[in-house]
Amino acid sequence: MSSRMVLIGATGMVGMALIGEARHFPHVRLTALARREVPLPDGARMEMIIADPANWPGAIADMKPDVLVSALGTTIRQAGGDQQAFRDVDYGLVLQCAKAAAHAGTRQMIAVSSVGADANAKNFYLRTKGEVENALKKLDFARVDILRPGLLRGVRTGEPRKAERIAMIASPVTDLLLNGKYRRYRSIRASEVAAGMLALAGEKAEGRFVHEHDAIRRAPALSRARRHVVPAAGSMAD
Repeated sequence: MSSRMVLIGATGMVGMALIGEARHFPHVRLTALARREVPLPDGARMEMIIADPANWPGAIADMKPDVLVSALGTTIRQAGGDQQAFRDVDYGLVLQCAKAAAHAGTRQMIAVSSVGADANAKNFYLRTKGEVENALKKLDFARVDILRPGLLRGVRTGEPRKAERIAMIASPVTDLLLNGKYRRYRSIRASEVAAGMLALAGEKAEGRFVHEHDAIRRAPALSRARRHVVPAAGSMAD
């Protein structure tokens, strides 16, 4: 059964990775909302709609997707050091789009958050991520999936981040030191996060689910296994 998916945050690292990975998930019909045109990955199988972010909620309501996916996010630096400008995107815009989808009857919400997200955290970034997680869980979706990756590895568009590049280079070594309860802080490729999101699209179980490093990486294999299960003899209705 196919799922019509609408993606917000299409021009970031995870969003672009999701567009590239979507060709491997034929059950997903992808439409992306973006505020500007960007070169698409080779073989991309999707529709891109260019619109002002203020118009995204209305566009989502009109499309009535089965699944809304948010890979939307910025940084304090990109927001010019303005915490409110950061919150307007990572909390305000995400929630506006999610509410529009929920009101339109969208069944499932999938959102990228961050490892360590906590509405009670002292860190502003992690607190904001935790607050939007809590808000999304309260909306009228049958299912909400929150992905909490650690350091993202991949090609980022826009201004390069020196500290992030250094962390990516060091990640093969630092990841080996993160074991047990600290495994969730391991780095992960943006393409793996994207594949995890696509694999979760259309999952039947209802509820609120949080996926960290290992669960994100396992999601595609588990989805493939479920989609290829052959019913036992006598289990099908007459």
